[in-house]
Amino acid sequence: MAIIIDPISPVAFSVFGLDIRWYALAYIFAFVVGYFALRKLSRSEDSQVRLSKKQLDDLLTAIILGVILGGRLGYVLFYNLPFFLKHPLEIFAVWHGGMSFHGGLIGVIIATIIFAKKEKINALKILDVLSVIAPIGLFFGRIANFINMEVMGRPTDVPWAVIFNGGIPVPRHPSPLYEAATEGILLFIIMFCLYKFTSMRKYPGALAGTMGILYAVFRIFCEQFRAPDAQIGFLTSWGLTMGQLLSLIMFLIGISLLVNSVIKKRIKALRKEKA
Repeated sequence: MAIIIDPISPVAFSVFGLDIRWYALAYIFAFVVGYFALRKLSRSEDSQVRLSKKQLDDLLTAIILGVILGGRLGYVLFYNLPFFLKHPLEIFAVWHGGMSFHGGLIGVIIATIIFAKKEKINALKILDVLSVIAPIGLFFGRIANFINMEVMGRPTDVPWAVIFNGGIPVPRHPSPLYEAATEGILLFIIMFCLYKFTSMRKYPGALAGTMGILYAVFRIFCEQFRAPDAQIGFLTSWGLTMGQLLSLIMFLIGISLLVNSVIKKRIKALRKEKA
């Protein structure tokens, strides 16, 4: 028997006639919590990159722009390009939904590289710290997806399947909650432990690569329960989704980054021994 849930309004509250949506609050919470987490990690004794308050503020601004611009453009290009070619003004209607994690990730990477180059800091070291914090944003985003009844799961008869009152009366996997648990909570715990209790933080790019690998694994797994995007469907006859394809590419890049960081560290250590 499915769990029947009354839909939650996508509008959290209104201020002077302006609707504040849960999706917007998810981004705000993610950026605020992420900022303080970044400040805490960058100022810890074992930090590999120390940032001043001004640098933190500048980096946060760059990340916000990277997430929003990259996430939106990623959705436009990867998930619904034909529609946006016909309705180009809809590209700016972000309140209608439509953000891509993979696009947002590309945006953050580009923003971080630009920031690091300007501040003369190793971009990989910054990305390593951000890889620990990123799951926080993923958690809030997936919870907002569930509230908005977005990216819901495939039909199922499992006891924890959900039906939203007034919607399609078909029990579905609560896939946004699966992703919140794996890509959010579990990934954060793993990344934090790797950062805090291993020497991986001393290998620039190793944590970022690991995060890419683990996220890809969790996303590919969760996509088994998530309904494919209606405008795309499955990419192959055996059920490959766009999210899985992008995550597979991310997995390969993550492995490359991890291996490259370890090799560079080993070479550097050997050079020191010979010197």
